Parts: sequence; structure tokens; C-alpha cells
Amino acid sequence: MDQETKRAIIMENYQNPLNRYRTEDKSYLKINTNNASCIDNLDIYIKFEGDLIKDITFDGEACAISISATSVMINNLIGKTKEEALDYIHNFYHMTNGDIYNEELLKDGNAYNDIYKQGNRKTCATLPFRGLEKAILESLK
Repeated sequence: MDQETKRAIIMENYQNPLNRYRTEDKSYLKINTNNASCIDNLDIYIKFEGDLIKDITFDGEACAISISATSVMINNLIGKTKEEALDYIHNFYHMTNGDIYNEELLKDGNAYNDIYKQGNRKTCATLPFRGLEKAILESLK
């Protein structure tokens, strides 16, 4: 993926993020995820239907990288099983660490494949993934 395409994906998902709204629906599990060193503070709402991720929404304040990564994550994980979502999340972590990962699996998530070169941006990009991973693991208890 070239730099122009990466930038376009990040900007589109920042300016027009998917499912950015707070829900009061009690059937959603709410997880807060934040970065203590900056403004990033997101509430992520996840609706599970058995093993399936039925819906994900989010609300809060965050930088362009966190907002866009949240939107990309949502776009790729609604309709997936918890196991498929964890696989996606772990591949995203591998990519943001500069390790080997499944490029085909990540789709638009590949826009963040150079993030590992900027440690502070890595935290921004992985913020929603850490929140969703926490929610999935809590739901498996």
C-alpha cells in the first residue's frame, strides 16, 4: 500500500468515522480505553450475540490516529466471531510492533504498517484494539 493510499484511509476514517456515537442500550458492554500521556479517551460499546460481534460503536476524544484506527477496526470486526476478532487484533499488534503479520487479514488496517517507527503513534493506533481485546476477554470469563 503506497503512502498516499495510507493517508487517504487514515483521513477518511478520521473525518467520517464509522459508528461514532454513544449508546445507552444496556445490551452493549462498555469499555473505556485511554492514553494517560495524551487526550485519547474512548468509550467503546460492543454488542455480542453469543460468540458473534453484532455491533461496535464508540465515543470520546482522541487524535486522528486513534479515531481512524477505531473506525477501521469497527469496519473489519463487526460480524466476526470473538476468535476471529482476537486473531485480527493480534495481527494488528504484530504489525505495529514491526513483526510478521497477515497483511491480507488486516485489509485497511495496513494503513498503519509504519506506525512501529513512531512509538507514541503506536500507542494511539492500538488504543481501540486494547479496549476491544479487554472486552472480548471479559466476555469469555
